[in-house]
Amino acid sequence: MSAPSLLPLLRTQTQGVLLAWLYLHPEERHSLTDLARRLGVSVSTIHREADRLVEAGLLTDSHVGRSRLVQARTDTAVFQPLADLLAVTYGPIPVLTGLLSGFPGVLRAYVYGSWAARYQGHGGEPPNDVDVLVVGTPDRDDLYDVAAAARQQLGREVNIRQISAEVWDDPEPAGFVATVRSRPIVELDVRESAPA
Repeated sequence: MSAPSLLPLLRTQTQGVLLAWLYLHPEERHSLTDLARRLGVSVSTIHREADRLVEAGLLTDSHVGRSRLVQARTDTAVFQPLADLLAVTYGPIPVLTGLLSGFPGVLRAYVYGSWAARYQGHGGEPPNDVDVLVVGTPDRDDLYDVAAAARQQLGREVNIRQISAEVWDDPEPAGFVATVRSRPIVELDVRESAPA
């Protein structure tokens, strides 16, 4: 197993995404089941990662009924530096998902370009920006505000491009859509979900 391209200091990609979800939303507690669904991994994988991170003092855990909830531990000297590092590496998924979930007119959203390529393990320099494709009919001015908020949280340029569902779903795409669909992309889970 090789180290993740976005942050080779970490053991696994799952570890990076898990820490980013929790450290970039430190006020929230998440169930292991919800995190497994969001990250697209098994509950047992999240359970093992959570055990390691709780033991290392990076997360806290608690139980509500049968659910185990985890949360970023904010009372340590490593919290802010680690949160900053996670924002510029794994941050696009939790930050953009949070900003675009349930957003009026957004049907789907994807990160593409160099960040998506690094996330999927393709080598190269750290990305300078984050390219986002929004499928649907949201207000363009509102998307500009989303890009500005994401830029502030991620510490890098965020470029959002919008297209219609008809153009994205075309079975024989051309131009920009064909290029995006032929290269690494990461779909964001922008469906509204109940808080943990």
